[in-house]
Amino acid sequence: MAKMKKRLTQSEEFEIMKLVLDKFLWLGFAIMTYGLWAMISDNVTHGIMRGLSFMIAGAIVLILFMMLLVKEYEILK
Repeated sequence: MAKMKKRLTQSEEFEIMKLVLDKFLWLGFAIMTYGLWAMISDNVTHGIMRGLSFMIAGAIVLILFMMLLVKEYEILK
């Protein structure tokens, strides 16, 4: 007996996409916040560079988030 795949409505698909993209946003924000905390809490140059690298990593996650949004918007348009 073959299994039938369920189709999602457009609103259900949009809700799932919002949940996934929300996680990207929180992840990028959390990484950047940790980087800021590392920069503030450590006055040594090594701590500042480590914090800066975390902030850059968080920015990369947010840029990927933006690219994903633009790609989805172009497909729907």
